[in-house]
Order: sequence, then C-alpha cells, then structure tokens
Amino acid sequence: MITIKYFGMLAEHTQCNEEQLDFKAVKLSELLEDLNIKYKFNPDSFHVALNRKLVQDSEDITLQLQDEIALLPPFAGG
Repeated sequence: MITIKYFGMLAEHTQCNEEQLDFKAVKLSELLEDLNIKYKFNPDSFHVALNRKLVQDSEDITLQLQDEIALLPPFAGG
C-alpha cells in the first residue's frame, strides 16, 4: 500500500486526511498526475514530501511498497 496524506486546504478539498492505494509500480509523477485528475488540484498549490522529506522533482522517483506521500499546502511565514 501507498499512503497519501493531505494537509490543510488539500484535506478540505479532498474531504479526507489520508487514503491508501494498492501498490503498483508507479512513478511519483504519475501518481501526482492521477491525483490531479481525480481531485482537480492546481499542481502549483502544494509541496510533496516522500517519507517525510520534501522532494522537488518527482519525475525520476519510483514509489516503493509502504511509501508515504504527503501533499502539503504552501507554507506561510516570514
């Protein structure tokens, strides 16, 4: 299983804090594209963490069994 966690306005938008998907070999970029289609996210409206580490480029990341993806709204502060 791959766990996807949603925070802040993304949790409100999806109406859930977390969901799990059956594992299949997939790249992170493909998963994000599927989520964008499912939830109609603005791709510039969140940051992505893989196993609690922010990732900048999702193109070359192949997800592994038990990976945790977190979609984080933009950070505020100064």
